Amino acid sequence: MNTLQQLETEMRSRGFSRRTVDSYLFHVSQFSKKVSPESTDEDTQKYFISLSERLDARTINLRISAVKFFYENVLGKELKINYMKRAKRLPEVLTKEEVSGIINSISNTKHRLLIETIYGCGLRVSEAIRLRKEDLRFNEGVLFVRQGKGRKDRIVTLPSAISSRLAAYLISRNDANPYTFDSSRGGHLSVKSAQKIVEKAVIKANIKKNVHVHTLRHSYATHLLEQGTDLRIIQKLLGHADIKTTQLYTQVSTALIKNVKSPLDTLDINAPQEAKGEQK
Repeated sequence: MNTLQQLETEMRSRGFSRRTVDSYLFHVSQFSKKVSPESTDEDTQKYFISLSERLDARTINLRISAVKFFYENVLGKELKINYMKRAKRLPEVLTKEEVSGIINSISNTKHRLLIETIYGCGLRVSEAIRLRKEDLRFNEGVLFVRQGKGRKDRIVTLPSAISSRLAAYLISRNDANPYTFDSSRGGHLSVKSAQKIVEKAVIKANIKKNVHVHTLRHSYATHLLEQGTDLRIIQKLLGHADIKTTQLYTQVSTALIKNVKSPLDTLDINAPQEAKGEQK
């Protein structure tokens, strides 16, 4: 058994998702082509620094995590290198009017319901495309998110605005496919298909922001915050393990920022008199 096979066995025995296993195997394989296990920590650090010329810090840090896991759990060595410092960028968020514009621009029933479900339930795209019919509890007004990020289940509110249309859509299909958003090739829609649906809708709605499928989830969280939903509840709905992740949305809410009154507006001051001869 070679080292990559050992890595796969170790990860699968710990219950890592198939996606994570494949990702780690790929990154370790690529790393091993460039860096020897006998290399010093300093040389290894320099290798990852060199990647910053073409990759962002988040991508590099994923590769570092994969390699560190490999060293510690397969090679039995401690790799003392630092993660790359990530730039603090706020996520793009849509206004409610922009979300309406995107939804209203979609005429295909399945595609529209997919986008409404992602936004209306704050789902990750992977969670939405894998949503099963049995996880839609119409009578209870909720849906189950099975094995989301971190392999955790959670329950979210099923919006009444789409509940009856989702039920009617599934009845009209009358098929044995277990997935809510099926593919013509069998199984469920792909992530790429969902991305294309959003891309086309954004163009049709004439929105100039840099919008991706995940932008709908960011917008859901921000709009919940703006309507007064407790941050802890938003954390549960999004499936965040750490409240600090959810707190990011307190920094991106334009509506909340607009409602903050500047102390200058509270002062009792007179409008200035325009001096004679002062240029306008």
